[in-house]
Amino acid sequence: MVNKKLIGITGGIGAGKTLVCSIIHATGYPVFYSDKAAKNILNSDDNIKGQINAAFGKEAYLNNELNRSYISQKIFNDKKLLTAINEIVHPAVRQAFAQWAEEQTTDLVFNEAAILFETGAYKLYDANVLVVAPESIRIERVMQRDQISEQAVRARINKQWSDAEKISLADHIITNDNIAMLIPQVLDLITKLRS
Repeated sequence: MVNKKLIGITGGIGAGKTLVCSIIHATGYPVFYSDKAAKNILNSDDNIKGQINAAFGKEAYLNNELNRSYISQKIFNDKKLLTAINEIVHPAVRQAFAQWAEEQTTDLVFNEAAILFETGAYKLYDANVLVVAPESIRIERVMQRDQISEQAVRARINKQWSDAEKISLADHIITNDNIAMLIPQVLDLITKLRS
């Protein structure tokens, strides 16, 4: 039986969580992607679909797929619906992670989640890693990646906690500012986490 440490990994939009996670994965450690798991659960779990339909109405699904634009519009305008969807999805994703983590055979198991601190989920991990980058770089990256305006990126950033709020809760910080080398930071992180 391997004694496993569960590690949470997060960062604001455009900080580079996914890139850091791909480096971690390349070193041989498994990474669970919470957002991908949430999408999968929302589209495949009949119990969850029933709860979403009950909260949002029949328009919540189109051709058996989550109607993202409809849901986004609803939760953008109604805090109660945002809370409702989070209360349906987050426990299901946590359960999926716990089950997945059990099956892993490495001493470190990583969970990439966009809102680790905001949901309080960070308390479930042995350590939490925050990926940070200057806001100007994050805006540029997201504009290129999602083909959206600076204004749209800023609106998303403003909906998230600031790095300053997250830093106080993080155990480790990785800087992805296009200057500091990422691979040495990740290798150093893994050494620290294993000690």
